Amino acid sequence: MAEEKHHHQLWCGVEEVTTYGETTNAYGSRGSKYSESTDASYTRQTCQQKFLSFQVDNLEFLREMRINPIKVAKALVEVFAEMIFVHGFVHGDPHPGNILVAPEGPNGFCLVLLDHGIYKQLDEEFRLDYCQLWKALILQDSNKIQQLAERFGVGKYSRYLPLIFTGRTTESKSALGRGMSAEEKKNLKQELKSLKIEDLSSFMESLPSDFLMILRTDGILRSLLSKLGAPQRVRLLTYAKYALYGLSPKLNPETDLGAKVFSSRFMANMSYLQLRLVLEVLEFLSWIEEVKHSFVQRFKQILISAGYLVRNLLTLSALTP
Repeated sequence: MAEEKHHHQLWCGVEEVTTYGETTNAYGSRGSKYSESTDASYTRQTCQQKFLSFQVDNLEFLREMRINPIKVAKALVEVFAEMIFVHGFVHGDPHPGNILVAPEGPNGFCLVLLDHGIYKQLDEEFRLDYCQLWKALILQDSNKIQQLAERFGVGKYSRYLPLIFTGRTTESKSALGRGMSAEEKKNLKQELKSLKIEDLSSFMESLPSDFLMILRTDGILRSLLSKLGAPQRVRLLTYAKYALYGLSPKLNPETDLGAKVFSSRFMANMSYLQLRLVLEVLEFLSWIEEVKHSFVQRFKQILISAGYLVRNLLTLSALTP
């Protein structure tokens, strides 16, 4: 939807718009609304609502409304992560015109999703495999990635899945979200030279349709997050968290005991915290390695500079009568 000028007002009915948390009417009878300044609360929309809203990537509007773009980015990625990993739905066209941000309260906001004619319900087996894939990607578990790639029909190209989704290979020593080192990029460039057009065509043709749609959606989201100024790590950790939620047993709060629901959520949160701990330790070790490398390089530079200084002093003394 094209934006008009500032203070554009959008009228929308319950069948046309979805606020954060309700990704599609296929979720069932539950609708929801999310305000950044409060916790998500599920409510049923029963009448038309009037939104003062702009496209999610309108940075000028966000600045005027004193809305933090990074918080918008985090809310946005959580919307789609929960939608895909937990509920098994994917919005096929999340371009900025289909995602609006509206101010709500002092410095708060809500996200509005439009155009629900292109949702796709993911196969349940695929959804679980995709959750497992993201857990393996974050932990750099090459064996599990290989196993899942074979289930997706692209076992031959399993080593490229981490590169596609996380920007690094399973052998990469760089921290999550930091990208690869210059040496790693050089080695990968050499490796990619061996790939042919036929290999790329074979890879794309072998992927399930669910996978292809997620790839497209993820690519658009990455572009939006980048424009909003969010580091890649935000997307990666959010995906990891909701992948673990998606692997938890599905319980119905209305029929299952509260203790059972709490226990399931608690275990999912604990798994996520354990994953975060592993990542933080790996990042700390990577930082130590970087400091060590930097120190060695700096020390070499000092030695070289000292060598030049001594040589110049000796030359000067030799020339002095």
